[in-house]
Amino acid sequence: MVYRIFLEDFAAIMKFLEYTNLDSLNVFMGELNLGERTIKGCLEAYSCKHAGTDKRLSLSLENEMLDYLGKSSDTDSSSPVDLLLSRSSRKALIYLVLILYQMYPDYDFSAVKAHQFFSEESWDTFKQIFNNYMSEASKEWAERNEDGSLLEVIYKALDEVVKLAECEIYVYNPNPNADPFLEEGAIWSFCFLFYNRKLKRVAGFRFCCTSNLASDAFLADSPPYGEDEEIFDDMDM
Repeated sequence: MVYRIFLEDFAAIMKFLEYTNLDSLNVFMGELNLGERTIKGCLEAYSCKHAGTDKRLSLSLENEMLDYLGKSSDTDSSSPVDLLLSRSSRKALIYLVLILYQMYPDYDFSAVKAHQFFSEESWDTFKQIFNNYMSEASKEWAERNEDGSLLEVIYKALDEVVKLAECEIYVYNPNPNADPFLEEGAIWSFCFLFYNRKLKRVAGFRFCCTSNLASDAFLADSPPYGEDEEIFDDMDM
């Protein structure tokens, strides 16, 4: 699809931003084993600045969205929302989708459909979700560190990158059957994106919880390597 090609080309020019504070948090949240569950978290930041050829790619993406708007009707269940109606909002949506591409390059995100899955939230909403779902991770952090709570450190790290007071905060909440963030044995999953229009930067924070029991059951159901060899030995090649 031409649209997907444009997205892949445009995604290639988004610059990954390295920050020591984000790296330190990712080391801690990389795979936090809590017995029956494992919590994983990852913070990433990108610059959205582009010029020349990149602007032409952006215009092509916007034209695709305008074409979608023209074909949609008010009675269509997938009719456009505010995230597609203004040019600045369409541009923001492009950046958000490109961040998802960076996080999961093998997954086919469609910008003209993604508006159905993004919702704008506040820091208080993020804080409430974080406290509810990451409480065990926060306890582990407190036992290992003395430089503030996990949420406080995440706030400072994000603020350093995108200036949270100036950010728009979005949560990506797709249909569970088409959620690239859900892994084998997933219990819950969240993906928040923090977009600063002025700085042209986006930070992404995805965190999820998987069941170790489900992983153990999967391994138990898998035949031992030796048995696989015996099966192939009996086959006529």
